Amino acid sequence: MAVDKNLVLIGMPGAGKSTVGVLLAKALKMPFTDTDILIQRQENSYLQELIEKHGIEGFIRIEENTVKSLDLRSHVIATGGSVVYSGPAMDHLKSHGIIFFLNARMYQLERRLKNARTRGIAMLPGQTLRSLYNERLPLYRKYADVEIDCSRKHIETIVSEIGEKFSDLTKKMYK
Repeated sequence: MAVDKNLVLIGMPGAGKSTVGVLLAKALKMPFTDTDILIQRQENSYLQELIEKHGIEGFIRIEENTVKSLDLRSHVIATGGSVVYSGPAMDHLKSHGIIFFLNARMYQLERRLKNARTRGIAMLPGQTLRSLYNERLPLYRKYADVEIDCSRKHIETIVSEIGEKFSDLTKKMYK
């Protein structure tokens, strides 16, 4: 029986969702979708411009509507880091997918996100990356089916680990 579940990646900006997602899609021979890119295409604006124009709450509504409009099966989906602020969006992703939380450690995020203020990250003025991580961590864990510890692992190791877990979980579902 063909697997119709999506493999959904959640986590902080800079955790590697898009990079890992592309490699996973190739390895698993599944199409890849990045919700941040979808939002930018649909809104004809960069994420940072949308946050500046609509505020964080407005941006989260745009993100929620984009995610809820997805009608995908057997895709690898990389989400924006703020998707976990929307219960309806996460419920939609979970209804057709297995959610993997890429848990990158603070030192990794700080090293990768030198441009946090201009990258299109939904964070309040003056908010630190650490406080954003602490705020979102319980939400990532709440929605995740599987948490992947990304510290001290090469990207290929992370891709292999997720691929194996996804394969194992989908085999159990379709027995």
